[in-house]
Amino acid sequence: MLPAQIPGMVKSIERLFVRYQYHILRICIAILFLWFGALKFFPGVSQAEELAIRSIGVLTFDLIPDAVSIKLLAFLEVSIGILLIGFREYRLTFWLLLFHMVCTITPLFLLQSITFRQFPFQLTLEGQYIVKNIVIICAAFMLLVAHRSEKSRATKVV
Repeated sequence: MLPAQIPGMVKSIERLFVRYQYHILRICIAILFLWFGALKFFPGVSQAEELAIRSIGVLTFDLIPDAVSIKLLAFLEVSIGILLIGFREYRLTFWLLLFHMVCTITPLFLLQSITFRQFPFQLTLEGQYIVKNIVIICAAFMLLVAHRSEKSRATKVV
């Protein structure tokens, strides 16, 4: 590729993102949920498996066996990914995603020995993994606003 072609290519990508920004965002988040969720179906494959199992154990007072809890989490994550890609109606997906994100953030408060090297700023890798979910939460709210705006425009047109 020649340097002179780069600005035109950037403009084309920019137009694509302006036109399909919310669809692209939904697909990107869906890929994360599908990928990370699918890994949890296979014991020992997900790097977040131990953290997830310990978190679910704390949240459910260890009432759910570890092998079951990780499969339920995998099912939830894959389901959210499928809903993000396959269904135009977003409200149910949003609430499931928000529920999941709230649960994933709880180890910052309940399992600080795993999420912090030194509270409150020195996060472990697991803690960093959790904190990045703030971006997913913000993106989910952006998609909710876009969905409501789209529905509002659709009802005004009719």
